[in-house]
Amino acid sequence: MDLAEIFSLNGKYDLDFSDVKGQEQARRALEVAVAGGHNVLMVGPPGSGKTMLARRLPSIMPELEVEEAVEVTRIYSIAGLLPSGISLLTRRPFRKPHHTISEVGLVGGGRFPRPGEISLSHCGVLFLDELTEFRQSALEALRQPLEDGEVSVSRSLITVTFPARFILIGAMNPCPCGFRGDRSIPCQCPENLYRQYRHKVSGPILDRIDIHIPVPRLTREELLRSPGGEGSEIIRERVKRARDIQRKRFVDQRIKENSGMTQNQLRTYCKISPSGQEILAQAIDKLRISARGLDRILKVARTIADLEDAKAIELPHLAEAIQYRSWDRERP
Repeated sequence: MDLAEIFSLNGKYDLDFSDVKGQEQARRALEVAVAGGHNVLMVGPPGSGKTMLARRLPSIMPELEVEEAVEVTRIYSIAGLLPSGISLLTRRPFRKPHHTISEVGLVGGGRFPRPGEISLSHCGVLFLDELTEFRQSALEALRQPLEDGEVSVSRSLITVTFPARFILIGAMNPCPCGFRGDRSIPCQCPENLYRQYRHKVSGPILDRIDIHIPVPRLTREELLRSPGGEGSEIIRERVKRARDIQRKRFVDQRIKENSGMTQNQLRTYCKISPSGQEILAQAIDKLRISARGLDRILKVARTIADLEDAKAIELPHLAEAIQYRSWDRERP
């Protein structure tokens, strides 16, 4: 059996986006995220479908390349998690650690350094459900790996570097009771309690998450409707085309996706018209967007343009990218 057959037989997923009812905005945002390698924060009440959406993300990601599959297999072998009888992992990882996980468990470490969850998510998805319940130290430890795509674990006699290029999907309730902004259930949280809750996820972490999207509860009509949205295969084909554009754009450069662009690359590939500059200025004033947050908007806008095979970033692309910073509007 050759490699193509192995990937064809073992690289398929049981979960599909056609299973999801409603949530068109979230579905679109996740397509943009996968197309450009962007991190996502989903905010919504319990039962709105955040976990269901996240679990289906690997099904719209392009198949692992051989080099990627070898890297993932090595990581799982080092961690002692390679399934018996499997010589090559061909599915993109999906990791969902519990919120009680330690910093070492998340980032890696131990007396004999072993990869943590962020490296076990390499080339796949790291899903942090109930984001506000994770230890602050564990969340803050994500900051550098999210920037560098790798993590170094140091001990007295040795320093080991593990790859850690993954898409982070965070999920949280909008407030402690879970119903702030709900269309029918009023929020019961005092304002000071809400502010404390929001501050559990720091500004620097939020700035490293490119896309913030609300995932509201489904209406009665949406709940009763049969699933019938686009399937994962259709979405994956659009993602592949957008990634092919990026691969050609960044040929002979160190990155493959828009999410990894440097300042110089932003200036080269994300030029904005005067009218676009005006829209960005308004967004900065209204949303209190940081310099890093502005870079995220430009990267996401570039990905949206790539999904449409557009040479330049146009006003609709910018407007959609700004819309994905919705959580910035709610910052206390």
